[in-house]
Amino acid sequence: MNITIQSSFLPHENADASVTFYRDVLGFEVRNDVGYAGLRWVTVGPVGQPRTSIVLEPPAADPGITDEERRTIEQMMAKGTYAGVLLAAPDLDEVFGRVQASGAEVVQEPIEQDYGVRDCAFRDQAGNLVRIQQTR
Repeated sequence: MNITIQSSFLPHENADASVTFYRDVLGFEVRNDVGYAGLRWVTVGPVGQPRTSIVLEPPAADPGITDEERRTIEQMMAKGTYAGVLLAAPDLDEVFGRVQASGAEVVQEPIEQDYGVRDCAFRDQAGNLVRIQQTR
């Protein structure tokens, strides 16, 4: 089998703030920006990697979600425990400096982990956990 990851989904509460963060801070490109019924989905991804994307989506936009589930999602987003993504970069310190200067909430400064990776973690504007590992 030859399976690849095409898209992952992260919720957003403010599409403009999320686009600014992923485009201007992390350097991703905006690939698609779609609105429907007052909601907005924005696809972003790393430059030079057109087959890998993150879709920034309205939380709980699925019509099959109940009001109780929607409230749970909102509570988890407020705590920063609903969604996350793991990225990688060759210069972790440079990326961390840019993220820190943006005012994003730092969860963990760059550190060498016991399990053999050097990484850092922060939250984007919607509270999603973004962890970045240094590529070796």
